[in-house]
Amino acid sequence: MDSHGQYEQQVVWTVVGTDIGPLLLAATRDGLVNVVFHATDATRGRALERLAARLGTEPVEAPGSPLLAEAIRQVEAYFAGRRRDFELPLDWSLISGFNRQVLRELASGVPYGSVVGYGDLAGRVGQPGAAQAVGMAMGANPLPVVVPCHRVVESDGGIGGFGGGVDTKRRLLALEGVLPEPLF
Repeated sequence: MDSHGQYEQQVVWTVVGTDIGPLLLAATRDGLVNVVFHATDATRGRALERLAARLGTEPVEAPGSPLLAEAIRQVEAYFAGRRRDFELPLDWSLISGFNRQVLRELASGVPYGSVVGYGDLAGRVGQPGAAQAVGMAMGANPLPVVVPCHRVVESDGGIGGFGGGVDTKRRLLALEGVLPEPLF
């Protein structure tokens, strides 16, 4: 507790190796708060600085933390093809408003092995015509993979953009059986 009798925010993190490269997983007492692609030294450092600034406390590397244990287990099972859905408490504190609404709909309404168009997702949250805003929400997703922004595609059949890179998006969609495995 701090000097005012309040529990201080605790943020723990670790890096998990996956088929798409290292993922940084960060959690608070409320749940998984951040997933970061390509978590090599420089990327990891920037991500941890952003987390510290946004959450007001220095993240602590703690791969054995009970706050991370289930997230690590489920991420590893997903990439091994043994898990289709994530059942984790999520800390939504890094996102709000329309973006949070869109990401919650995505997490609950677009199952493994399926895709949705940006415009269709906008319609699901009562904002038809807000496809571009949905694209911005996908780019702001603090919980990629777990909140599956890779499942959002263009209505004309294009794959669309992706914060982790289009190659990563293709590999995630191939893992879920939506696209064929890349040849190389």
